[in-house]
Amino acid sequence: MEWSEEIIAKLRALWAEGLSTAEIGRRLNISKNAVVGKAHRLNLPPRPSPIRRGTGENGAPRAATPRRTQGPTLPPLAASLGAPVPVLRQVVSVPKSSSRETPCCWPIGEPGKPSFHFCNASAAAGKPYCEEHAAIAYVRVRDRREDAA
Repeated sequence: MEWSEEIIAKLRALWAEGLSTAEIGRRLNISKNAVVGKAHRLNLPPRPSPIRRGTGENGAPRAATPRRTQGPTLPPLAASLGAPVPVLRQVVSVPKSSSRETPCCWPIGEPGKPSFHFCNASAAAGKPYCEEHAAIAYVRVRDRREDAA
């Protein structure tokens, strides 16, 4: 962009009027960033930030927001509770019934069809499937050394 003396004079005048950099750019048919850069190089006075406004809606300076002060302090919780109350707990043990075993969750059939069901055989200890289905579901990871050989 060529900055002629005429365009610089217009920029200074529009800047002095207080127009936004975007509006000055539209009037001079240049980008907003070009206006900002040239104004900076010309050492024009900085624009007031549209975000950090120092005045209220009517142009008067805003009053400072009052700071919250610490309210009355409360006594420590232990002092207000008094002596601790003992809590009695009753321990109930539920015997594990060997007759009630976990059923196998292996799905058989297609879900949504009337013939769909689960295996329901006794599940292997610590697994959701019976021994037969656990052998299918859990495949041993091969050692990488076997692949390299």
